Amino acid sequence: MQGHSVHGPAIPAKIMLLGQAPGPHEGKLGKPFAWTAGKTLFRWFSSAVGIDEETFRAKIYITAVARCFPGKASGGGDRKPRPSEIAACGRFVAREVEILQPELVIPVGILAIEQVLGYKTQLVEIIGKKMRVTWHGREVDAIPLPHPSGVSPWHKIEPGKFLLEKALALIAAHPAMRSVLH
Repeated sequence: MQGHSVHGPAIPAKIMLLGQAPGPHEGKLGKPFAWTAGKTLFRWFSSAVGIDEETFRAKIYITAVARCFPGKASGGGDRKPRPSEIAACGRFVAREVEILQPELVIPVGILAIEQVLGYKTQLVEIIGKKMRVTWHGREVDAIPLPHPSGVSPWHKIEPGKFLLEKALALIAAHPAMRSVLH
């Protein structure tokens, strides 16, 4: 792992967004989803859910499976955190769940999705669905999203585009999100 630990500010929230790990720029900027993927993510939330980035950051707790940038992969792009790195940061996520007692978790990207669900899956099987899961001992609703990376075209082509719209509609309709918006 490289760079500084990155996570959202300590805010009381009933919604948690769980990412994979910070990118190479987030440590310098001191906040999660602060670069290209974040611009895409917050554009999704603004257009489909009706919540702008500033309000989102103020009302929804943002955390990650791994707290530090894992480094670059040999083939380009960011390296996926190793199981040992995920385990080392897992106690922080577990404690955040214990403290916040979220009603909704939004895992972003396959690594975060699999951490919340507890099993391997494929995006096409899970995006656009709301599931009731037990995560770190707490029953929560989970509505997964694909990673907003510019590297992956999944959310730009069908069926990903349709499934993303469906997932965002589920998030917008969730009681925890409705309470944030009103």
